Amino acid sequence: MSKPMNQKNPKTIHGIIPPMLTPLLSDWTLDHEGTRRLVDHMIDGGVHGIFILGTTGESTSLSYQTRRELIEETTSHVNGRVPILVGITDTSIEESLNLVSLAHDFGADAVVAAPPFYFQLGQEELYEFYWDLADRSKLPIFLYNMPSMTKISMSIDTAERLSKHENIIGLKDSSANTVYFQKLRYTIKKDDFALFVGPEEIMAETVLMGGNGGVNGGANLFPKLYVHMYEAALAHDFDTIKVLQRQILEISSLLYTVGRFDSSYLKGLKGAASLLGICGNYLAPPLKPFLEKEMEQIKNNLELINKKLNKILS
Repeated sequence: MSKPMNQKNPKTIHGIIPPMLTPLLSDWTLDHEGTRRLVDHMIDGGVHGIFILGTTGESTSLSYQTRRELIEETTSHVNGRVPILVGITDTSIEESLNLVSLAHDFGADAVVAAPPFYFQLGQEELYEFYWDLADRSKLPIFLYNMPSMTKISMSIDTAERLSKHENIIGLKDSSANTVYFQKLRYTIKKDDFALFVGPEEIMAETVLMGGNGGVNGGANLFPKLYVHMYEAALAHDFDTIKVLQRQILEISSLLYTVGRFDSSYLKGLKGAASLLGICGNYLAPPLKPFLEKEMEQIKNNLELINKKLNKILS
């Protein structure tokens, strides 16, 4: 296995790191062409890295073969242009470490691990799990706080203790709790420990707090918008932030809340990606794509979004 050239220093990862959709075919196998098209679309939009096999990538619903193919296809096609983070979340530490090995061998830069999501772990058990994982991982690790999916919330104390491990280099927080994020920012004293936020609606706010960037699903579709927002937040350009924040909130409202599904975010993202010609509208079971009624709504909403984006980004 050959590694991509020009791998990045994981401790310099920052900015907009989209949690990449996983393009699938109708039989739920990997859409290789769609994967390459999506990668190029995001990199051409200026993103600072790519995160595969996260929640937006439907990682826990994919076969291990598909996960392997996605790691190989993405690292090969990116070829060192931006850092690649690989999700290794699993209920088995052995399977997580197998994914680490694949990510390492194919040339990824770091891995991302949410807590195991079956047993209700206490904080000490969570700490011990991550410490063992970091000891055995061939790649640097980003912690992933995702309580809505894992039913486990990492405490500030646990995150601070884990930040002391030399192989744990950052944390992605998807709790949507800015007070929690701010406490992380001021409790963890490790200068090169990166803090990212998942929900795009609060990305600018957390960057203004001193955060390192956003792992924002909308950057699959509109990478330039999120990159511009990150840059505006870094520059404390509040006039630009105000304009872009309104657009980001509109994307969230018009694409992520269609229908009455807990999975509307994913259905909306994949449906919009298919309408933009990026990849097909196929989700891995147990999820299913929107039907014609919802897709017509997504189409109309997407036209509204694109009209406004063309004015803002022109």
